[in-house]
Amino acid sequence: MRIITVNLNGIRSAASKGFFAWMQMQGADYVCVQELKAQQADMREEMLHPDAYYGYFHYAEKKGYSGVGIYSKRQADEVIVGLGIADIDAEGRYLETRFGNLSLISLYLPSGSSGEERQQVKFDFLKRFYPHLSALKASGRDIVICGDWNIAHKEIDLKNWKSNQKNSGFLPEERAWMTQVVDDLVWVDVYRALYPAAGGEAYTWWSNRGQAWAKNVGWRIDYQLATPAVAAMATAAAVYKAERFSDHAPLIVDYNYG
Repeated sequence: MRIITVNLNGIRSAASKGFFAWMQMQGADYVCVQELKAQQADMREEMLHPDAYYGYFHYAEKKGYSGVGIYSKRQADEVIVGLGIADIDAEGRYLETRFGNLSLISLYLPSGSSGEERQQVKFDFLKRFYPHLSALKASGRDIVICGDWNIAHKEIDLKNWKSNQKNSGFLPEERAWMTQVVDDLVWVDVYRALYPAAGGEAYTWWSNRGQAWAKNVGWRIDYQLATPAVAAMATAAAVYKAERFSDHAPLIVDYNYG
């Protein structure tokens, strides 16, 4: 089972850069995408129904903003759109698809980098999302949560950690929340479990400012978090950097599952 997750920073932009042609060559069973920046009326056929894939989406109410999706080679048994929390769901941040006992989730956590108001929105999201993560973990289902978490968990997860300790994405409160998710709720960070010492090769996002991409001044903020039984079946993972479809790079994980 191959699962890919990537923040597209605009599905139309990524499509124009060859994302869907690349996707068709990856042999992925599931592809989770975030930051669609599109409504259904904006979606072309290749975005809604790529060859051999079913497409499922949660659009934001605001045009050109947020939104998540899942592509699957199997038709989902059940699709859950949103968390049932009105202000969060208006931003199109959560989509769950179920296939037998497997749940696959595409998640896009808020960024707080634009200012204090959005940082507070992010903190509120984390507070309200934690009980949902706890309930998911207690459900007994096999689950993989793919997404842009907008948090670099540890110092190894970004290049310039010392100078970013007061910046959104690496704040002590955000990192502590991520530690609770991993340690207390026992969600497994699959890439990090496979490659405990991976540094620069693990980065998944680079600022468009300066020479961040060229110098690999990146952050690891895109994750696949899984329940322990599924995570134990992960055999390999990689960040794809040969082509650029977005300011994020695809994270690919292979599982010996099913």
